[in-house]
Amino acid sequence: MKYERLWQGRGASVVAVFLLIASIVLTMVMQGGLSLMPTAPTGPAVSSPQAGQSSGEPDASAANTTPQDEMRAVWVPYMSLTMSGQADQSKAAFQKKFDAIVANAKGKGMNTLIVHVRPFGDALYPSEYFPWSHLLTGTQGVNPGYDPLEYMVEATHKAGMKIHAWVNPLRIRTNNSPELLAQSNPHNRWKLDGLSGRTVVLDTGIYYNPAYPEVLRLVADGVGEIVRNYDVDGIQFDDYFYPTESSIFDTGSYGAYLAEAKKSGNAMDLFEWRRANINKMVSMVYSEIKKTKPDVVFGISPQGNVQNDLKMGADVVAWCSTAGYVDYICPQLYVNFENPILPFDTGAKQWRQMVTANGVKLYYGLAVYKAGSDVDEGTWKKSGNILQKQVELGRQIGSDGFMFYAYDHLFAEQSKEEVANVIKLLN
Repeated sequence: MKYERLWQGRGASVVAVFLLIASIVLTMVMQGGLSLMPTAPTGPAVSSPQAGQSSGEPDASAANTTPQDEMRAVWVPYMSLTMSGQADQSKAAFQKKFDAIVANAKGKGMNTLIVHVRPFGDALYPSEYFPWSHLLTGTQGVNPGYDPLEYMVEATHKAGMKIHAWVNPLRIRTNNSPELLAQSNPHNRWKLDGLSGRTVVLDTGIYYNPAYPEVLRLVADGVGEIVRNYDVDGIQFDDYFYPTESSIFDTGSYGAYLAEAKKSGNAMDLFEWRRANINKMVSMVYSEIKKTKPDVVFGISPQGNVQNDLKMGADVVAWCSTAGYVDYICPQLYVNFENPILPFDTGAKQWRQMVTANGVKLYYGLAVYKAGSDVDEGTWKKSGNILQKQVELGRQIGSDGFMFYAYDHLFAEQSKEEVANVIKLLN
């Protein structure tokens, strides 16, 4: 942080007192006496944030006004929806679980749910493209006998809330989850058809390779299916794009590109090429949504660190400044004001400046899961109103709302004080 210098020495103090007395006398003469109108409460002066300064004390007069259409969303990850391992995996049990999520989230002031519907190249709904999720029965590809997404849309709208379907576009398996992939999984089907390279197996998991047209078409068609068959209010991708910076992921496909590009003499480097692949995918998804239901919004929630995004193939600079990619961007600013690499206010202002495309809204993703914890060298324990100050700052600099990660942490003992303070602003 930068701190303003204070005048030191007796001479400066005398001058300051003299100027203050002169100002008061002049004011009384001009007004004909002391004003009897109420005055603002006395207290420490708060200067406007300066460029480059780190400030956790935004102007409350501007920040405490709740915009009527402000986004106040909570992510509902697959961990909060899973029925796997539970004795009762019935339709009634799932509906009871989701009814509680809706009621609890609404009680905390949320107006939108961001619900995981494709976490592992699968589906929490009947799909022509992807197998049933193992989260519902314990085994991928097994029909649970009901349509979870249909009910989630119905229950959310009945409560007067909106629902965005959260999709991981490229992830098929991570950390051996799911253990088994259904025979109908595109990864297995393409292997049988001899279409190599479309999926990539790493030590960390299995992923789709967006260098191939078949992959891009699959992702776009899968999103189009959701929008066409369900009354969702939005579609969201999160921050999972290329899973590694290593060239081992796409040596073959990038090599083929280079061989073709050298004919014209103009070739992109690996990271530029990857960003171009992801941009093509994002643009296709956006077009698919708009031609199906123009009112359904498409958003992406990338990492808060822009350089990390660019290395993962996420061209957030283009998405924020060019129409035709997204309707909203929600950087995951999972840091506090004391973060040494990216303080919250620095990141928030950077993203505010980046979003210039007409019609693109800016939301901030806030880390409820860190509130009150000892992560980041214990800095989240220094105050019980960090999230509150983040909301206040976001409103002050003109964000369109907030998304909170994640649902279960809204009710954790660890984050209780932080959540209580931020909820006061939302209600």
